[in-house]
Amino acid sequence: MKIEKLLKRYRIESGKDFRLKDYDPGDTHGLKSEFKSQAKLLLADGVQKLSTLQDMFAAQDRRALLIIFQALDAAGKDGTIKHVMSGVNPEGVDVYSFKTPSSEELNHDFLWRSARLLPARGKIGIFNRSYYEEMLIVRVHPQILENEKLPKELITKHIWQERFEDVNSFERYLARNGIVVLKFFLHLSKKEQKKRFMERLDNPKKNWKFSSADVRERECWGDYQTAYEDVIQNTATKHAPWYVVPADNKWFARLIVSQAIVDTLESFNLAYPKVSGAAKADLVKARQTLENE
Repeated sequence: MKIEKLLKRYRIESGKDFRLKDYDPGDTHGLKSEFKSQAKLLLADGVQKLSTLQDMFAAQDRRALLIIFQALDAAGKDGTIKHVMSGVNPEGVDVYSFKTPSSEELNHDFLWRSARLLPARGKIGIFNRSYYEEMLIVRVHPQILENEKLPKELITKHIWQERFEDVNSFERYLARNGIVVLKFFLHLSKKEQKKRFMERLDNPKKNWKFSSADVRERECWGDYQTAYEDVIQNTATKHAPWYVVPADNKWFARLIVSQAIVDTLESFNLAYPKVSGAAKADLVKARQTLENE
């Protein structure tokens, strides 16, 4: 099966007609659970391709790739990152997990803490949550704005639209500077989230993953669905697309994410840098020196 053919189904380049209800978190494009064994082979193939492409990407040293993961609790961000990126050179990838802003971060604009961690050319940066939290959790819990030290006159009913505009301008700036942005929303159902929470409670080895705050956030499920829909509607662009990835089946979500990253890297027509005539002469001299030792 050609997984890459499925990508258009989940890739959003314009949010004009986007409705989250049109995307089923349990979707596997008709593939049954028996496909999981084949999925492991396809994922392994994707991991191998990603390893090769990343090596050329680093050697070419022209672009940077920023991968953003957003999701509700238990949607599988950590596991997806672990499995999809398992074959890459750790020196070429930086992963950042964004938690509650520090006092230093609150003394700056909302994009500051993300901007300072952008990947350098030739590197892949992964944001586990990101500046999009400023239009998600901050929107669902507007009292958080009080800690952001904004002048009161700037906190108006237009603030979310203004932040959408700021993010769109920021991502356009990144694209114009060779930083390619991929955004994944791991779309989990409420039923599956409950199942995963119960597993964390029942399995002593997973107890550490559970937080009572997760249950409190679950009470805001509808508000989060609305916020995510609004974010995607307003920030999905051709140069910084969103992928709405069905996340109820981890094996399928990982396949989609892996293939999307591979396809993006392949679109760069990567190749190892060619050695110039003068450099080739130096290589010949180096070989002669080593052979004559």
